[in-house]
Amino acid sequence: MAVLETRMEAHTFVMTLNRPESMNAFNSELIAAVGEAWVQVREDVNIRSVIMTGAGDRAFSAGADLKEMAQRNAGAGPQRNTFWDQPDPQLYRGLELWKPIIAAVNGFALGGGCETAMACDIRVASENASFGLPEVARGIIPGAGGTQRVPRLVPFGIALELLMTGRRIPAAEAHRIGLVNHVVPHDQLMDKALEIAAEIGANAPLAVMAAKEAAYRGLNTTLQEGLRIENFESQAIRHTEDAREGPRAFAEKREPNYQGR
Repeated sequence: MAVLETRMEAHTFVMTLNRPESMNAFNSELIAAVGEAWVQVREDVNIRSVIMTGAGDRAFSAGADLKEMAQRNAGAGPQRNTFWDQPDPQLYRGLELWKPIIAAVNGFALGGGCETAMACDIRVASENASFGLPEVARGIIPGAGGTQRVPRLVPFGIALELLMTGRRIPAAEAHRIGLVNHVVPHDQLMDKALEIAAEIGANAPLAVMAAKEAAYRGLNTTLQEGLRIENFESQAIRHTEDAREGPRAFAEKREPNYQGR
């Protein structure tokens, strides 16, 4: 059984972490498979958006595989492809990937699972989902971007509380503090994620990617520098075929036919 299942839904690439017996924890095999999938997403022009979810009803991902970690620390397990020491291209490590990514969080998103969800652009959670960064209770700290992403997503004081207490919070609270975009009944989770992907997919793909890139690149700059980034992206997009198709379709009162070029 593959530890990562993938399929296409129109132009959306759906990735399912498939270790439900281990609450979809990231072992070395799964980390490597996800890294390969991100490369595929980046290079395949037919993929316009991504949905990442977990198999089963219990967990999106419970984070790093602690059994494998214990073996590794004892010198008995894999020495590479962990959250802390791995060569694979990973989203949580800052892989630049400008296609929109939606996390469909179907259960526990803890530790590295929460960090992976936070590395996505949009988070949709089922009502039974929960989020947490419990690393400090295990004598470590978040090592896959948690200390950097949670303060960028929620108010700083709340971020510090989550980081320093290791507390697990339910989906409703995650939504209240801004960590999650939408909370839906469990049986509507993938429908909602696919709905958002379809809404994004109806737009010009190059423009969507440029808007995402400008937003991320401008996040930690001054306003003036951010405006320069935006202007650069805007000028580049204006010369695409899709930028001509959009106004033409509007004038002709029809839906645009974007080709991603």
